[in-house]
Amino acid sequence: MPNSTSSMSSSIGHMTDCLQGLRVVDLTRNLPGPFATRLLADLGAEIIKIEPKNGDPARALGGLFEALNHGKTIEKYDFRDPEGIESIKAHLKDADVMLDSFRPGVLEGMGLDAKTIHAINPQLVIVSITGYGSEIGDDIKHEWANKAGHDINFMAMSGVLDQLKTAEGEQAMPNIQFADLAGGSDTAVIALLAAVFAAQRTGKGRHVAVSMTHSLYQHMVMPKATGALVKSFSGQNPPPQYDFLGGLLPCYRLYKTSDDRYMAVGSLELKFWQGLCDVLELPELKTKHWQLGVMPNMPDSKDAAKTVTETFASQPLRYWQETFASADVCVTPVLTLGEAKLHPLFAHQDEHHATSGWQQVEY
Repeated sequence: MPNSTSSMSSSIGHMTDCLQGLRVVDLTRNLPGPFATRLLADLGAEIIKIEPKNGDPARALGGLFEALNHGKTIEKYDFRDPEGIESIKAHLKDADVMLDSFRPGVLEGMGLDAKTIHAINPQLVIVSITGYGSEIGDDIKHEWANKAGHDINFMAMSGVLDQLKTAEGEQAMPNIQFADLAGGSDTAVIALLAAVFAAQRTGKGRHVAVSMTHSLYQHMVMPKATGALVKSFSGQNPPPQYDFLGGLLPCYRLYKTSDDRYMAVGSLELKFWQGLCDVLELPELKTKHWQLGVMPNMPDSKDAAKTVTETFASQPLRYWQETFASADVCVTPVLTLGEAKLHPLFAHQDEHHATSGWQQVEY
């Protein structure tokens, strides 16, 4: 095998052979579970999606259902009918995974709890995507396991939603379902594949409860650390819009253009900041950087932010997009969804406007 990356080239590869033979029974609906099994299907897993008789609610949301569930085998059963449950059990006898998104206790009421199913298939991995997790043992005690919720609630309770503030400190309302997708889908896939790997070695399955709220809380590794960093030189815990990477640094923030669009400046390292200053023709700001000891609470840092703000505000987005096109300084336009769809980065998207998050590197 060559040891030089110069002999390697990137090519589009969906890695559809990776999970061939993995059989997944999907009892989920809406977004978190179906997106998780969409990812598994893209990697080659066989997905049997089982809906209740009245269908998945996502069917009512335009093309969402098809985008999430194309290529899956779909069957419908009455979850309250013993015959329907027996049909589901028949699928589980030779499945590797069962995925559900019911509240704790529902599986047991249906006769699909881990104890019952493992008597049929000891190696089965059961993954339950929950909003707030389960009360397990003496170390996890709360009264939230059975509470209803949606993405906005899980984001709110984890502390993540409060981190999404405008520059003026107003609460932002996200249009991306971070709890459903990052806290639910992605976390479930990681836990699922880890449990399948263990089951293949040991012959024993397990039941894993994924908590979207706890997963989001775990994802806040940066604000937990940077908030303490800012407090060390400012004397107080910062609000999100004044955290280290929340807009406090002149080299890492959004700047409005003259046509009310935004440029995203991520020139966090000194070399990128100095390159930015060259492009903007502001050489006097090259030394006004946190890596040179100019902390965000200092007058020089605040003056630098003011100067860069005024500079970006002097021209429209297209001007700055063209100006920075050949400059490798971590500065990009903030694209709309429509603009992103048309960008060469996503030229290989499929008919569902989807692109895999991975590309296989060929030798």
